[in-house]
Amino acid sequence: MSISYGNSFTVVEYNSLRRAVGWNEINERQAVIGLSNSKYKAAAYDGERTVGMARLITDGGYVAYIADVVVHPDYQKLGIGRALLQMILTYIEDNLAEDESVCVILMAAKDKEVFYKSFGFKERPTENLGAGMSRWISGKAQE
Repeated sequence: MSISYGNSFTVVEYNSLRRAVGWNEINERQAVIGLSNSKYKAAAYDGERTVGMARLITDGGYVAYIADVVVHPDYQKLGIGRALLQMILTYIEDNLAEDESVCVILMAAKDKEVFYKSFGFKERPTENLGAGMSRWISGKAQE
């Protein structure tokens, strides 16, 4: 097995990886929009097969969000997730001026906090920071 890295994956590959780890599939229209609006994408390949992905979403100023860090279960524990996350962090660092900083946020999947802590991310809540929160909102059925 020879893993290579790049910056692209399709909607089909995106949803295939999401399903492989038990996440919900994103409908095609939303996935196309989301992926095209990602500032940076990192991907891992085994030959022609996409086996890992991660993406960066940002306001272009001082806030960046890391989303969808996924490695196919058959390829976990091989350092692929670590390489993908490092690609994103390096991209962020390489695009900052000397006097700039950016707040990088993410929502860790359950029991994956230790992985992100190894990159310097802090678990919330802390003495000064509340818990990370999320909410899914669904569209209303059209009559």
